[in-house]
Amino acid sequence: MIKTFTQEKLLRYVYNELPADEQAGLEQALTHDAELAGQCADLLLAQRVLDGVRTTPSTGTTQSILQYSRTFLAAS
Repeated sequence: MIKTFTQEKLLRYVYNELPADEQAGLEQALTHDAELAGQCADLLLAQRVLDGVRTTPSTGTTQSILQYSRTFLAAS
């Protein structure tokens, strides 16, 4: 029996959100399906890259915003 897996299921696997039985089935499919394994590898790489992305502004950016907002306080 050939079982297909959706992109959503692969994403849930990457983020360890699948129930144990589904995870085991997907892992078995990954060992037998090179295309599926490639898609999963791409998602794992994207996850690592996105985890490294800065999610807070730099100090300079914060200071520029604060300085700009002070111009409105001075005008009041």
